[in-house]
Amino acid sequence: MTQRIALIGAGAMGGAIGTRLADTGNILTVFDLDAERVRALVARGACPAGSAAEAASVSNYVVTSLNSPQFVDTAVFGPDGVAEGAKPGTLIIDMSSIDPRATKALAARAAEMNLRWVDSPLSGGPQKALTGELTLMAGGEVADVEEAQNVLKHLSSTCTHMGPSGAGQTTKLVNQVLCGLGFMAIAEATQLATDAGIDVSKVPKALKGGRADSVLLQEYMPRFAVKDYRRTGRIANMVKDLDGAQDLARQTNTAMPLTATCAEIHRMLTAAGLGGEDQAALMEFFKGPDKELFQ
Repeated sequence: MTQRIALIGAGAMGGAIGTRLADTGNILTVFDLDAERVRALVARGACPAGSAAEAASVSNYVVTSLNSPQFVDTAVFGPDGVAEGAKPGTLIIDMSSIDPRATKALAARAAEMNLRWVDSPLSGGPQKALTGELTLMAGGEVADVEEAQNVLKHLSSTCTHMGPSGAGQTTKLVNQVLCGLGFMAIAEATQLATDAGIDVSKVPKALKGGRADSVLLQEYMPRFAVKDYRRTGRIANMVKDLDGAQDLARQTNTAMPLTATCAEIHRMLTAAGLGGEDQAALMEFFKGPDKELFQ
């Protein structure tokens, strides 16, 4: 069934989400501060909007894909925001990766304005969005999460309702802890294999099906080995997510020493100017003593 969907935020992730929604026959209206991003989706059949309010006014569902709770707050509740144009009862599906506490506050504010809220962060990146194979973790009322499937079914192969508002974001932080530590382990192992003189390109095949195997290993070790830094994510975004996990750990009195170390290594790389690079640029941390770090 065709849906009328507003997309607010058309960056790397939002653009892929919008492309998939347009390609699957939905009536998509898009708003982003970057006009070039909007034009790219218009070329796929989307309609441009001059504001988030305008996009929401012609849609039954609003999808947000932004990089911080402050951006989400402004896009929804700020001047010309979603709340100004949305019809009563409109379902907002926030696919951003933001703080669980902020999500709860945003959802509560939306409810006061007769708007509904589902937090549905994702795992899989732009490539999986384009093929409708994202893994989603959702938080919100049962009925709202069920209705959100009218949109999310086009984007995901798996969507799990984790609980009330914020539960999806909490699950995403767990995901990011596992991914962040996984990336670091693969980068270290890649460097060890390289320094030991074995053919790194054969390692993923050799370990396939064993206990050390993973999607990350199969995808990233070959890239780490040849320093293929084509962007599928950003080191700076991992800093944000790992910091969010540590904030949650302080609230729950959870010890996370490995996550703290992983976050600081990512922060060092960001401080060295590599925050905008892909996770594969973690290999820059392992340059030998005869080379100047980050040069």
